Amino acid sequence: MDWQLEAEKRQESMLKELQELIAIPSILSDDATEDAPFGKEVKRALDWFLDKGRKKGYEVKNVDNIAGHLEIGSGEELLGILGHVDVVPTGEGWTKDPFGGVIESGKLFGRGAIDDKGPTIAAWTALNLVKDAGCEFNKRVRLIIGTDEESGFRCVENYFQKEEMPTMAFAPDADFPIINAEKGIAALIFSQVYSGKEDQLISFKSGDRTNMVPDLAKAEVEGSLSDWRTEFEKFAAEHDLASSAVEEDGKVTLTVHGKAAHAMEPDDGLNAGVMLALFLKEHLTGDGQVFTEFIADKFYGDTRGKAFGLAFTDEASGDTTFNAGIMRFEKAKGGKVEVSMRYSISYPFDEKMPDFQVEGFSMNIHSNSQPHHVDENDPFIKTLQSAYEKQTGDKAELLAIGGGTYARVMDKGVAFGMLFPGEKDVAHQLDEFVDINNLTKAVAIYAEAIYQLACNKKD
Repeated sequence: MDWQLEAEKRQESMLKELQELIAIPSILSDDATEDAPFGKEVKRALDWFLDKGRKKGYEVKNVDNIAGHLEIGSGEELLGILGHVDVVPTGEGWTKDPFGGVIESGKLFGRGAIDDKGPTIAAWTALNLVKDAGCEFNKRVRLIIGTDEESGFRCVENYFQKEEMPTMAFAPDADFPIINAEKGIAALIFSQVYSGKEDQLISFKSGDRTNMVPDLAKAEVEGSLSDWRTEFEKFAAEHDLASSAVEEDGKVTLTVHGKAAHAMEPDDGLNAGVMLALFLKEHLTGDGQVFTEFIADKFYGDTRGKAFGLAFTDEASGDTTFNAGIMRFEKAKGGKVEVSMRYSISYPFDEKMPDFQVEGFSMNIHSNSQPHHVDENDPFIKTLQSAYEKQTGDKAELLAIGGGTYARVMDKGVAFGMLFPGEKDVAHQLDEFVDINNLTKAVAIYAEAIYQLACNKKD
């Protein structure tokens, strides 16, 4: 079967489905109900997929309205394909409608286009290709849809308390060729020990997710605009920052714009909170100064934990990274900084972290997801390599990443696409997009993989 040709034949209908899914603003929200635990729009995106499965004749199951699956085939073994329909907030500054699915210059734009609605649609299209080709399945194949990948994996954690663990699984939510190693991910919360030494800082706010580099920061300070404008504008010009200073109701609001990026590589973005803290630490004296100095000194120009004395790297997975994703301060209360730590596979976490503290702050390990690794010689890995190489003609090298995919909750799971080598990663960024030709190529690769893993081969 020429899977590439078949994928091209379905490109138009695939793009239409992706536009429908992107049009659903499935961001974690506070309008949760018992029937929609992560918000009505997130639930609507899950329902969209399950309805598609029913119409196509799959065995469909909704698990507590936060995950579900579409299954086909028979046999004792289960091949899992795990995608997610929740997306991160859009942020400010898009030049396209983030939920419009606009097609322009060979790209389809929208929040979730590459993380992870586009890749999940590619896997869904591939599964239908194999099904419609008359494959005689020797395994059950289950497309599992999650709704909380961006905010803690609660969906799949709940799902696998009630549903079968796949014999093998892949998540189309990262890079090609194959990611068989994922760094550990720990959420660290630094809480300021409030001293009562108040200064001009009234409030500070930057970031909403630890897995994103914040692109906006705002601080309210006492004084008049004339007290702050000259030095703030000078600082912004020196660092080439988009910024503003506004006086209202007896206080001044200072705003800095940065560049969003995924927390797995903070250097791909510009942390607005860190930059605003860098300015403020030189103009404050009390608890606000301690708070902003901590942020600036520990994170400005340092995403590797050198200032903490926690820097570490290994050959298998690279550098340990630190992203200050959420920063908050309120006068008379103090501040808090929430950090995403992506640590190397061989990092001695249990040795270094339990007793780690910073003067003036308490540190709590809010969560910790252990590193994940599948042996390179496993037959499952070899089959995925074969599928990739057959469809691309390129060697299927094994990779390690700092991102966290559903693969890490599997007994035997890997991330498999769908960013190709050398392709720009725009996940979590403004004007997120998927390259249409690459989306179609991914369909062919996934179809080949499903065929090799779960179908009786025809002579």
